[in-house]
Amino acid sequence: MTYDKNNIFAKIIRNEIPAKKVYEDNNLLAFHDISQASPIHILVVPKAEFIDYIDFVSNASPEIIANFFKKVAQIAQDLNAHDQGFRLITNNGSNAHQTVNHFHVHILGGKKLGPLISSDNQLR
Repeated sequence: MTYDKNNIFAKIIRNEIPAKKVYEDNNLLAFHDISQASPIHILVVPKAEFIDYIDFVSNASPEIIANFFKKVAQIAQDLNAHDQGFRLITNNGSNAHQTVNHFHVHILGGKKLGPLISSDNQLR
């Protein structure tokens, strides 16, 4: 699969589509998800062209990877998500319900989140 330069996150990074930003630097952008699943629902995306998590960890430099996840932690702390707990999610591929083929993580928090796996072992 090749990277689609016209995916929605690429357009947000280029400021072609507005987003409610919470953090931005030269390497990444964090903004509110428009399909909010919890009171805190932030998407964090690298500005470089990576399709998914595997592409990111396979092709980004160790410094870029470390910086990305340190900034994710900083953003969660800045939003006080760490006080009550939060969930960090990345979906990799269509079977995992990745709907935008640009690597990103979701920071979810601000309320008690349900279990990730139900009692019948099906993912929610």
